[in-house]
Amino acid sequence: MNFRDLVYRLYARRVEGRLDHDQVPKHIGVILDGNRRWAKASGGSAVQGHQAGADKISELLGWCDETDVEVVTLWMLSTDNFDRPEHELKPLLGIIENTVRNLAADGRWRVHHVGTLDLLPPETQTVLKEAEEATSYIDGIIVNVAVGYGGRQEIADAVRSLLLEHAEKGTSFEDLAEVVSTDLISEHLYTRGQPDPDLVIRTSGEQRLSGFMLWQSAHSEYYFCEVFWPAFRKVDFLRALRDYAARHRRYGA
Repeated sequence: MNFRDLVYRLYARRVEGRLDHDQVPKHIGVILDGNRRWAKASGGSAVQGHQAGADKISELLGWCDETDVEVVTLWMLSTDNFDRPEHELKPLLGIIENTVRNLAADGRWRVHHVGTLDLLPPETQTVLKEAEEATSYIDGIIVNVAVGYGGRQEIADAVRSLLLEHAEKGTSFEDLAEVVSTDLISEHLYTRGQPDPDLVIRTSGEQRLSGFMLWQSAHSEYYFCEVFWPAFRKVDFLRALRDYAARHRRYGA
């Protein structure tokens, strides 16, 4: 261990020691951004960047486990990402599939897919379904893997699901219009039954949501971190929690 590593560990320990676990967010959403730029800066390929980003996920979940976080949503593939060239998209999907398998095999996480399955290749759909089924009994952190996810698409899917449910019941449009509410729509989101994210972290220095959890993040706090996702460190995570704990959430009051 060199001097720099020692200083970093001591600083991380100091930040962690001052962290109030009663103020830790229960649900954290993470926009895993900067894999390709990290790879380019280090002379690697986009695939190497995506793999390095995937490898970082287990570290993040370990830190969340240590700090009593209950739900983590990881944005791994957006609906916009399908516009990427085939030579990049295909290996990226393979990396995602392996990552999801590893999360399920870990035995500590309850894996839940958020996104539109129909947009994904059959093999990816199978991996996501099997991971969710295999971990449904686990009483650990809920890990939402956002694959084929778009915030607008989620809202559209929720409304579609709501309409179909009431059509099957024979509810008229007039009667449905009388009962539609934000709570009713929330019951049809990908994350139904879960708390909304308290904190949304985006790496790479970009300061926008890009459609991430548009409905659920209405009252979320945001933390934008300059480092690329593969270089995200525990101290960066702890700083985000410290920053969140220092804020006063008023929910519009």
